[in-house]
Amino acid sequence: MRTEELRRLVGKLDLDQKVRLLTGATQWRIHAEPAIGLRPVVMSDGPVGVRGERWDERDTSLVLPSPTALAATWSPELVARLGGLLAAEARRKGVDVLLAPTLNLHRSPVGGRHFECYSEDPWLTAWIGAAYVRGVQAGGVAATAKHYVANDSETERMTLDAAVDERVLREVYLVPFEAAVAAGVWAVMSAYNGVNGAPMSENPLLADPLKGEWGFTGPVVSDWGAVRSTMPSARAAQDLVMPGPRGPWGDALAAAVRSGEIMESTVDDKVERLLRLADLVGALGSPRPRPDLMSTMESELALLRTAVASSAVLVRNEGVLPVDPTSVRRVAVLGWNAVTARIQGGGSAGVYPAAPVSPLDGIRAALAGTADVVHAVGAYPSESPTPLDPAYSGDPVSGEPGVLVRLLDAGGGELHAERRLSGRILEPARVSGAVTVEIQALLRPPSSGEWRLAVGGWGPVSLTADGRPLVDEDIAVDTDDPATMHLAPAFRAGMLRVTEGEEVHLVARRSLVPGTGVATLLAADPPRRGAVRELTAAVELAQGADLAVVVVGTTDEIESEGFDRTSLALPGAQDELVRAVAAANPNTVVIVNSGGPVLLPWREEVPAVLLSWFPGEQAGHGLADVLFGAAEPGGRLPTTWAAGAADVPVLDTRPVDGVLRYAEGLDIGYRAWLGAGSPPAYWFGHGLGYTTWSYEDISVSEPDGHACSVRIRVRNTGSRPGREVVQVYLSRSDGTVARPPRWLAGFTAVTAAPGGVVDAVVDVPARMVEHWTPGGWAVEPGEFAVHAGRSAGDLPLSARMAIGG
Repeated sequence: MRTEELRRLVGKLDLDQKVRLLTGATQWRIHAEPAIGLRPVVMSDGPVGVRGERWDERDTSLVLPSPTALAATWSPELVARLGGLLAAEARRKGVDVLLAPTLNLHRSPVGGRHFECYSEDPWLTAWIGAAYVRGVQAGGVAATAKHYVANDSETERMTLDAAVDERVLREVYLVPFEAAVAAGVWAVMSAYNGVNGAPMSENPLLADPLKGEWGFTGPVVSDWGAVRSTMPSARAAQDLVMPGPRGPWGDALAAAVRSGEIMESTVDDKVERLLRLADLVGALGSPRPRPDLMSTMESELALLRTAVASSAVLVRNEGVLPVDPTSVRRVAVLGWNAVTARIQGGGSAGVYPAAPVSPLDGIRAALAGTADVVHAVGAYPSESPTPLDPAYSGDPVSGEPGVLVRLLDAGGGELHAERRLSGRILEPARVSGAVTVEIQALLRPPSSGEWRLAVGGWGPVSLTADGRPLVDEDIAVDTDDPATMHLAPAFRAGMLRVTEGEEVHLVARRSLVPGTGVATLLAADPPRRGAVRELTAAVELAQGADLAVVVVGTTDEIESEGFDRTSLALPGAQDELVRAVAAANPNTVVIVNSGGPVLLPWREEVPAVLLSWFPGEQAGHGLADVLFGAAEPGGRLPTTWAAGAADVPVLDTRPVDGVLRYAEGLDIGYRAWLGAGSPPAYWFGHGLGYTTWSYEDISVSEPDGHACSVRIRVRNTGSRPGREVVQVYLSRSDGTVARPPRWLAGFTAVTAAPGGVVDAVVDVPARMVEHWTPGGWAVEPGEFAVHAGRSAGDLPLSARMAIGG
């Protein structure tokens, strides 16, 4: 719809109608306005799946690998295809706007939401993020570039002020957002934090460069609850307050317009932008055809499986991988994460998978009929309670698997009841007059012994087992972070001796006290073997196996939205597990199931290390494809992995007096490691395939303006076909402008058969030789060095490039 028509529609609305549109109608919807043919616009969290408007385990979603994993593919083409899958999923669920991608950077590996961001490099983030945007929006669903800007850590994220030099903002943190706008993104989300003294919902950066210099024509949506003022945010280029229906604009904004404090044209511009978004997603005017999205569940699962293998990064391989599946008769798969793999990160982006495939299940499927696959936990990484599972719980009324959730009035009377499939109830039904959430279940213990039973929630909670009180406590709220409040409430536990097969009636209750949320948990964990016995059992299985696969990883307690990590070490005794298994079996492969970097002190003691990230619902099948050679590990590191915590350039993300200073300037990630002169464990860009490559020649074209192309000749010197990600970096040793030691300038992927030679052509945009000044973008004439190779630390070829002014 043309701008003139949008403005005509805005002109048909009175002030109150216009202001009403600028605050959400619900948690996930924008108001309808029948007077102009506007239906509700529905939003949903992303970026790994489309949850829809409710937290309900019965409403399942496809689950992609985490954004860090997507960036590890170094494949904009694959990411765009996955974006199309999300668009199809969104349309099936009636969702118009996907709240993704997250374009913040891996400034520090301790960032709690690291998994939801792509990379430490601004340009890799930009290229992958732009592909995601194009893929989603090609399906007629809006993408939302978030969180604008410098929302790169979780500590005090609601209130911190990021102090960032203007040049650093332009050359690092704004780069991915500029690329998203250039890709045509339909919405942008402003962040909770402030930048250089102003909250982002009130920040001049919304007007310029976002809407002015870059020409963004869509709406700026607030992060949920981020708008906390009326006048400053309304005067700024903030357009939509979410969620609704309450908020700081509403009547106060209308009154400000009527009093002349805010011009009505300011409101009109906000509404016009909102209507433009509605028009693009088909929510304005008569229904019209949307892009055809032909897909089947089989094809979608196949694509997700491909993505797992394509994002897996093989950082070490001493000839163990790939494993010939006919050469093994017994395989020991060890570790907690082998059976309860983290397929996604914790927090607001979570979705409910229909049928996640664990590494253990995937390996068993791959070796069905040919090998015996055995398992032991070896080491427990988590002490958190496990929500009741339908496999060993039942609704006390119907007897069907699951739990019974009831909403009770002040007298204990039942207002609502329904069977649910998990003891983790984040959003019970909203019923007028309800003051208590109750979860009942028949625990059907598969083993005898001391079980740990738990109830979770804020405020007064209680738990009984066959009428016997186990917990009765008032849990004080100790957080103001919405992710913790609504998704990860505190819990209290009690112990109960049970007998295998004998049902126990559990009743958990929490009071619905204002300001404490509604999330409620009923959990049950069977007895655990002691740490020594558990480790011994794992070692014994490894000793009797032809192959040992150890799956280690992080947990929701240490890596999730709402807080930053306090350590990069793997939790629990997982390091000891790896060392013990490696000592017992020389054919040991370690799979690392984490969203971001962790320390691997044993990395030189094992023959193979494979990073899986949070790999999505097809985790087990995709990883088995890599282990047994059906697919080559396609990933390359999108962020640097440290050898030790002391080597990390930015390890502290705690603001001082509310201010978080980005004192490292341009040098984050591999740039800082290059400057420090001490190598990390694994460089940005590193990753092994199942063949080898030689880099033979490099040439640089004559600059076209300030852009050029680089041609690199590579040869497959191995015995298998393969894919190589050819990376180009620039550096400048002379000149007066301070620069990073090297910076990524472009990349491409090539494939070749054994012995094959191929020329990789990498286009280097003009921006790569430009720097930001108070007067805008500028170029310092002179020679730049051009480096080509397989990672930021392995660049065997170089050439020179002369750039004029």
